Amino acid sequence: MSTVLNLFVAAVLAGTPLLFGTVGEIMNEKVGHLNLGVEGMMSIGACAGFMVGYQTDNVVLALLAAFAAGVAAALIYAVLTITFMADQNVTGLTLTIFGVGLANFIGEYMLNHSATQSLKLPEHISAQIANLHIPVLSDIPVLGKLLFSYNIFVYIGIVTAVICWYYLQKTKTGLNVRAVGENPGAADAAGIRVIRAKYINVLIGGGICGIGGAYSAMIICGGVWISNCVNGLGWISVALVIFASWSPVKAIYGSLAFGCFSVLKYYVPKSIISIPNAFYDMLPFVITALVLVISSVRQSKENNQPASCGTNYFREER
Repeated sequence: MSTVLNLFVAAVLAGTPLLFGTVGEIMNEKVGHLNLGVEGMMSIGACAGFMVGYQTDNVVLALLAAFAAGVAAALIYAVLTITFMADQNVTGLTLTIFGVGLANFIGEYMLNHSATQSLKLPEHISAQIANLHIPVLSDIPVLGKLLFSYNIFVYIGIVTAVICWYYLQKTKTGLNVRAVGENPGAADAAGIRVIRAKYINVLIGGGICGIGGAYSAMIICGGVWISNCVNGLGWISVALVIFASWSPVKAIYGSLAFGCFSVLKYYVPKSIISIPNAFYDMLPFVITALVLVISSVRQSKENNQPASCGTNYFREER
């Protein structure tokens, strides 16, 4: 029982950056933009969040910096694909290359100019982002560890997913957003400001991805700057959108499942099943490939992807 509980807790922690990346991509795709730049936006957010936290010793400023950096990266994508109608796939891939390269460049520059040739978050900010202990609640047997023992990022991620789900499904603005994703021409004819809706959602999605990147740099890497700290999580997030059926709430379960695959090697007894660790390392990516293959052979009626996703909208002036 204890092993299962520890596996669940570890899966939640490992799946949190995937949750941010998936929800951010859902916000993009709901307005018809297949943004393959998630890895790049997360990398830029990771760099900005870590470096600001390192310099200011303030976790709030680090989170804001990560969000702002994700928004700035998404703005590049938005201008190119919404205003100039560049190919979405090519632009997203370019953003990933740019984001990863820029983050690594800044990280190397900071490393070379540090006194110790290493970058580690100050103890104060490390304590702020450590797993919380909520009086009474965290001490409840089993339930306390299951629900009330995570770091602040985990709770922010869950709240973000719920808010985005409510926004998309239960508000008039969310209805307009979904209309834009399904048929931007019809939405435009109905008086919905399509371009504004696209910009707002793409930028918000980028900011959410940026926070996911900050989690990778500040939590997964143990508060030490490591190049390529996002390490493919952005690509898994893109596939998780399909796994979650374009629902932010379902993304919570999807990120938990993929987080479980990521940490499984630490909890499978070697005496029972002797499998090389490399197998477990590749498992999340194998599952990602399977998700993409299965989604491609599903009947179209079972696919919840917005109809205009991946297609630029050209408003013909009359």
